[in-house]
Amino acid sequence: MKNISLAIVCFLFSTVVNGQQDSNKTLLSKLDMDYLETLTRDVMESSRIYPRQKITDDFGSNNTGIVLIRPGGRSSYPAYWIRDYAMSIESGFVTTEEQKQLLLLTAKTQCDQTWISNAGSMIPVGAIADHIRMDDSEPIFFPGTYDYHEQGGKTWGMTPPYCDQYFFIHMAYYYVTVTASAKFLLQQINGLPLIDRLEMAYKVPPTRQDSTAVYTTDDFRGVDFGFRDVITMTGELCFPSLLKYRASVELAELFELINRKDKAHFYTTIAASLKHAIPRIFYDGRGMLLASTGKSRQADVWSTAMAVYLGVLEGDQLTKTCQFLCRAYKGGWLSAKGNIRHVLTIDDYNDSTAWENSLVPKNRYQNGAYWGTATGWVCFAIAKADMNAAKQLAKEYIADLRGGDYRKGPEFGAPWECYNKDTPQNAVYIASVSCPFIAFKKQSLAGSKIPLKNSKKFRVQ
Repeated sequence: MKNISLAIVCFLFSTVVNGQQDSNKTLLSKLDMDYLETLTRDVMESSRIYPRQKITDDFGSNNTGIVLIRPGGRSSYPAYWIRDYAMSIESGFVTTEEQKQLLLLTAKTQCDQTWISNAGSMIPVGAIADHIRMDDSEPIFFPGTYDYHEQGGKTWGMTPPYCDQYFFIHMAYYYVTVTASAKFLLQQINGLPLIDRLEMAYKVPPTRQDSTAVYTTDDFRGVDFGFRDVITMTGELCFPSLLKYRASVELAELFELINRKDKAHFYTTIAASLKHAIPRIFYDGRGMLLASTGKSRQADVWSTAMAVYLGVLEGDQLTKTCQFLCRAYKGGWLSAKGNIRHVLTIDDYNDSTAWENSLVPKNRYQNGAYWGTATGWVCFAIAKADMNAAKQLAKEYIADLRGGDYRKGPEFGAPWECYNKDTPQNAVYIASVSCPFIAFKKQSLAGSKIPLKNSKKFRVQ
């Protein structure tokens, strides 16, 4: 009897010790991770628009015939936004059927003929919509409007944002991954195989002739990334170049699956070129990456953290970057309530604005507000330098969610889209929980993911 009791005690002690060791390697406790998982699942459900469902009196019902996923719950953003959805699919809370239908809708609304809107902006062949209307499935290629004919204009770009093309590729890559269905890449959509549509999209964002990084000018400007579509940037652009890097890796693997080794080699080569070019072009010496090389040429927290998250930075640069982000967090320049600024407070362009060119005042929205979307990427990076600091940032983020959890009642709204100083904006926002949840899962798995290209059963013979 004593031996049995001793064995039980030893087992329990071992369980506790191993649990503590595991918790030392993860950013969130099991309790907090379970909470974030449940909250993400519930926000995802709140973000669904079911067929014939009406969200607000300002728009008609969902007439697409499929379940749409918008950026958040309640009455905000009553349409299907490609990037917010694509940034959330790895949460695990989107069914494969929903993924398939949203991928097909995105592909069907891809621009098949270059045209110019009444506002004077050009939509090039291959472009992917910024968002798609729920009432009539019309693709809106620019931020700032729901009007199909009047979309665009210099305020919102002379060409569509450069991020959605790469998010379209990520959607297809993830769907093929979870369904093991490489043949789907050959499915005809409006007369073209899906894989050809992915290539068309990939080629839309412009570059210099001698570079692989995404590039723009004032005359042909497009938004670099939809989470700062009210900010003007020109020159080479960091965040979409990072997305292009990931898309290159993904396209290489997809072409490998359908036995197009020539194409796989081509995109592998571009990925390698971008991995070398991004630090060379954008690294500022302190450890931060610049957002651009023209207008708003400033150190960019989101690009910097994403470069770590995607494995673009390595060696001494990686170490320096993670240490600097940790220093910025401890210095109070980076975050508030666990939410992340685009620009460190010490890097504001001047006393009147965070970014050099913005459509909104300082400390509001994308010009100095604090966002939950980037929290996971930043924690992922800081953890490489100081796990305790990263855990503290993650803990602040979870505490804010718990305090304002929208499920407590209509007067609550967390997860919010962002905090303008202390004033929140847009309740029940999916990316504010889905992106951190995905990043925290990735950090806890410690790189255990098996590359898709090694899964031979997916190949098309």
